[in-house]
Amino acid sequence: MTLPGIFTVEEAREVLTGLLPLLDRVVEVRADARQLGADLDAGAAGGGGLGGLPELKAAQAQLDDLLTQVQGTGVELKGFAPLLLDFPADLDGVPVLLCWVEGERELGWYHRADLGFAGRRRLPDRAGPASPGVVGGAS
Repeated sequence: MTLPGIFTVEEAREVLTGLLPLLDRVVEVRADARQLGADLDAGAAGGGGLGGLPELKAAQAQLDDLLTQVQGTGVELKGFAPLLLDFPADLDGVPVLLCWVEGERELGWYHRADLGFAGRRRLPDRAGPASPGVVGGAS
């Protein structure tokens, strides 16, 4: 990283590639935990098809471990359902967050920290200029 806690686009993409199998597992365990909880809330004997309270507690512990691993990379976990990750970065001298949301298989978006998810834009193509007023573009 260029500065502690700051990713380049390439570094963030590399970290995300390494995290994708773990993030896929989070999605699976999250769904199991939700089903277990719903079955227990509905009073299903023993919880239901996936098990009962012990299995729910195990799924919750596994989620905690998986999410701790994600955060250990320096990535900011911003959402749980859907998963939303931000990678602190700097584009053309502007502090930004490289943004990934569950379902995407690559890192292709960013937003300024003060704009949040609603300010999300595609990462500029470094081979050519971005749109006017956009980080990396002509003003």
